[in-house]
Amino acid sequence: MAEVFFYHLTRSRLEQALPDLLEKVRAKPWRALVRGREDSKLNQLDAALWQYREDAFLPHGIAGGPHDAEQPILLTLSDDNPNNAEILLLTDGAKTTPEEVARYARVCLMFDGNNSDELTAAREDWKTLTAAGIAAQYWAQEDGRWTKKAEKAGS
Repeated sequence: MAEVFFYHLTRSRLEQALPDLLEKVRAKPWRALVRGREDSKLNQLDAALWQYREDAFLPHGIAGGPHDAEQPILLTLSDDNPNNAEILLLTDGAKTTPEEVARYARVCLMFDGNNSDELTAAREDWKTLTAAGIAAQYWAQEDGRWTKKAEKAGS
């Protein structure tokens, strides 16, 4: 059954935290779909993924190219899943539904704790998804690492 992980960014920006999570996803090895809401922010994530570390490589692309189906990590604004990803990572306030969550092994919702709109939206998403019986975990950045703060079992 699918589960949702909420990642509360407090110490770093999304561009800094996302590559580490994507490395863990790729180690499984799962495919990932990273959904945002604005082209400009997806382009920023694209640049960050190419430049985040000299000794590592995260193969990825932006949706709309000729090889979307082959991309291990695909950045998109769409609800489609052209690369058959097992993991959906939501950024920049992108939304999901309980029905969509059920189509993935895991959904990760990353939100900026310094942005009151994103924080409010994440709280609403937690209530909606857990009320639908979806298992959820809440992780926050503490002392340079992720710490699990809450967990709710699914039904």
